[in-house]
Amino acid sequence: MSKTIDYYLSLISPWSYLGHRRLLDIAAQSHATINIWPVDFSVIFPSTGGIPLPKRSPERKAYRLQELKRWRDYLKLPLTLEPKHFPVSDKLAASMVVNLRTQNPAAAVQFADACLRACWVEERDISDTDTLLALARENQLDGEALLSLSDAAMQTIAWDSAKAVKRGIFGAPSYMFDGELFWGQDRLEFLQRALQK
Repeated sequence: MSKTIDYYLSLISPWSYLGHRRLLDIAAQSHATINIWPVDFSVIFPSTGGIPLPKRSPERKAYRLQELKRWRDYLKLPLTLEPKHFPVSDKLAASMVVNLRTQNPAAAVQFADACLRACWVEERDISDTDTLLALARENQLDGEALLSLSDAAMQTIAWDSAKAVKRGIFGAPSYMFDGELFWGQDRLEFLQRALQK
């Protein structure tokens, strides 16, 4: 029986970055495919009680940085705790992932990886068109073509985001497998166990 993971993420989420490649490894080990859904948390948070980072209390912001440092060190992954280009809009980048998803789902997942690394490792501005075109070139993709359909893709993202709320999605990253939700990169081990049953 084929296994499919629905992967909901924000391309500017450090937690999505920390879990991204581990998700790819888990999916490969379990022979599972990944459906990638870059969704708009400005739509999801108001519907599910989430608070955008700039509106969180200083205590919560401070603890977030502490946890990011812990996870960075534990996973031995490069991560800039306070990158130069954060927060920025990920809408154009997400539209490229959505357009690529219709042509080549695996390439869409890989391009999402490039966007996450650009933000959290390379300190590049993924809201900038020139940066996105460069990332596309680096991944042997036609960035101009992917960007040319951004208006339609943004409408798709709005629909996907509304559907995500109906499925119970409220934070990034979220993984759904066999009707079960796993929220956060720290739940990947539970996802792996579910895939192995």
